Amino acid sequence: MDKLRMKSLDAVYGNVAKIAALFPHCVTERLNKDGKPELAIDFDKLRAELSKDVLEEGEERYQFTWPDKRAASRLANTPTDKTLRPDVDASKDFWNTENLYIEGDNLDVLKVLRENYLGKIKMIYIDPPYNTGNDFVYNDDFAQGKDEYEAASGVYDEDGNQVLDPMQRNTESNGRFHTDWLNMIYPRLKVARDLLSDDGVIFISIDDNEQDNLRKVCDEVFGGQNFIAQLIWERAYSPKNDARFISNSHDYVIMYCRNINSFTIGRLPRTEEANARYTNPDNDPRGVWKPSDISVKTYNAECDYPITTPSGRIVEPPAGRCWSLSKKAFFERLQDNRIWFGPNGDSVPSMKRFLTELKFEGMAPTSILFYKEVGHSQEGAKELVSLMGDKGVFDGPKPLRLMERLLTLANLKNDSIVLDFFSGSGSMGHAVMKYNAEKSKHCKFILVQLPEETDDKAKKVGYENICQIGEERIRRAGEKVKEEAGDKAKDLDVGFRVLKLDSSNMEDVFYTPEDFNEQHLFNYVDNVKSDRTPLDLLFQVLPELGIELSAKIEESDVNGKKVFFVDGTYLIATFDTEVNESTVTEIAKMKPDYFVMRDASAANDNVLDNFEQIFKHYSPDTIRKIL
Repeated sequence: MDKLRMKSLDAVYGNVAKIAALFPHCVTERLNKDGKPELAIDFDKLRAELSKDVLEEGEERYQFTWPDKRAASRLANTPTDKTLRPDVDASKDFWNTENLYIEGDNLDVLKVLRENYLGKIKMIYIDPPYNTGNDFVYNDDFAQGKDEYEAASGVYDEDGNQVLDPMQRNTESNGRFHTDWLNMIYPRLKVARDLLSDDGVIFISIDDNEQDNLRKVCDEVFGGQNFIAQLIWERAYSPKNDARFISNSHDYVIMYCRNINSFTIGRLPRTEEANARYTNPDNDPRGVWKPSDISVKTYNAECDYPITTPSGRIVEPPAGRCWSLSKKAFFERLQDNRIWFGPNGDSVPSMKRFLTELKFEGMAPTSILFYKEVGHSQEGAKELVSLMGDKGVFDGPKPLRLMERLLTLANLKNDSIVLDFFSGSGSMGHAVMKYNAEKSKHCKFILVQLPEETDDKAKKVGYENICQIGEERIRRAGEKVKEEAGDKAKDLDVGFRVLKLDSSNMEDVFYTPEDFNEQHLFNYVDNVKSDRTPLDLLFQVLPELGIELSAKIEESDVNGKKVFFVDGTYLIATFDTEVNESTVTEIAKMKPDYFVMRDASAANDNVLDNFEQIFKHYSPDTIRKIL
């Protein structure tokens, strides 16, 4: 029976394995810091394998970099031993819902999610801090604090005197202004990319402060070839007259996919206005059509010929252009009644494009998101006030229509997973539930939010942190969506499972020899922290076994012991003490795919001695794990 790892995936180890599969002779062994052998890359051999002309250290090249970039990259690959603890009381329909609301620093949360959602997320939307100078609170391990930075950068001299002009210390010119933001966003996007499915897509809201840097980061993380569009959202419907220079009326939504060859854009429903452009003046039995120009700029002598209209008029291609059809192709379409010369038969010829023969269903989306179509910032604020009844509890919520437009562009499948790891007020969770009701789909959402302390206005009405606002919003939104949808919402999932990021459930059992004593030996018997519940332990097990955190969980009694059944008998786990042979036998007879129990669960040594034999007899294919 194997021991569970109890840490998130080591991304570096995974990358080494990928390189080993492609270039086995470029991988060697070395001793790690603990004196144990590990695989390592021989970069000299790898460079030689990849190119005959190897870039040398310091050689000029095109690259995007900033201070601490290497540290930020390493941070993305560093595993975490943190866990997600369920909060049943804060949840809505905990045992049945497939939606998740996760409280905690999103970088650690993403690393945990990488275990069981690798390549499973169809759509990611994030609205990160725009870096206006004071709007983000993510302090990662490598980042310098303000005092440390000021001491190192020469803002003050040894006597504490300010030596830089205050005008040179505004946020825009602060040497760490962009660095800190990039160090925050870079590792999160690197991990997020791992979560996207092959046909997945990510949308990122941003403004002009970091738009340029974000594009460069995304080109590096997702690949420039996977860039889809930089959408312009018209977030304001009127100018601000107190603007110093230009009244800014827009934000951006940056759009990248995981693999450009696998992603298909979701198209918009056709409008009555668009359909009105199609008519049938000649009563063609194939239905309505619209005329299309048959001249092109790319000149081809074979397509440069005169055309005689039914009225006898001779028409040549416009100067510098030619027809898009060869003479043969033109006469074939003429015979098929696909050429239109106008109602009088004397117009420049055009091609008939039939509505029924369009290459794609729906309309191609445009790069400008007009507020008349997707809402504006004030609309988002009004929606939240209408739902919550408390004015001013959250600044800048995105309008539902904008979220719904992005859900459409993502081209979601029936059971797609949508992730928002800067979820704020929970607009995306609200939008997914509304989308499911309107489209009769069963998409799931995962919302992640740091429990950042709220301002005084929010505290006065009972919200101590942003997570409380988000949870309450989607709790109310679900009921509103069900009410508005009526019978269509009969099976609609409007619940959510609250999980809270915390330290590992396991005690730290690593001691120096001089610190080790008999009490520590006793602790090895039960290495689980005293305040952790069996449900806590189950949720630390799920990621390592690749089981989604939204999996169906049932509690049952087996010979007097609490036993968890996950997705039927896919995983059976018990963390009770005094588990005897009869309980183990009953579980083995159920033939689970996985079985997990604690080191300290066994009632006596005989249970441990007979454990393997019991499973070999009743369910030899069951994978057994202990924690």
